[in-house]
Amino acid sequence: METTESKVLNELIEINNDRIAGFEKAIADINDENIDLKALFQRYSAQSRENSQELSALVGAEGAAVETGNSVAGTLHRAWIDVKSLFGGSTRESILSEAERGEDAIKRAYSDALADIDLTGDARELVGRQQIGINAAHDEVRALRDIAKS
Repeated sequence: METTESKVLNELIEINNDRIAGFEKAIADINDENIDLKALFQRYSAQSRENSQELSALVGAEGAAVETGNSVAGTLHRAWIDVKSLFGGSTRESILSEAERGEDAIKRAYSDALADIDLTGDARELVGRQQIGINAAHDEVRALRDIAKS
């Protein structure tokens, strides 16, 4: 049975799945001059896999169905990245700008989840812990983007 809490957790699973797919797409498209970004994006993809697994365990423990897909917004974002790359959007700055845009979305999703009064106990603790890692990743991508701009 789906509760409000499991719905919130499933939304986080979905956006983590979007993040994995987005970083995997970026990894496939990165050229040799930005090879260092591949390792960074692989680390963030692994972070979201772990986040999804932990969130899925909580949702499953509640007896609710676990989200396994991606969001429509995430799919559209990856399609936009495909189009953009056709028109020269593969500079270091553009790669990092798109990554930051995705990081903005997941950061906002975690913030919204923690603002939800239906998120309690173990779920709130897990989401709060995961948010720390998400925020750190966002800040690292933003800093790299700022360096690429200059």
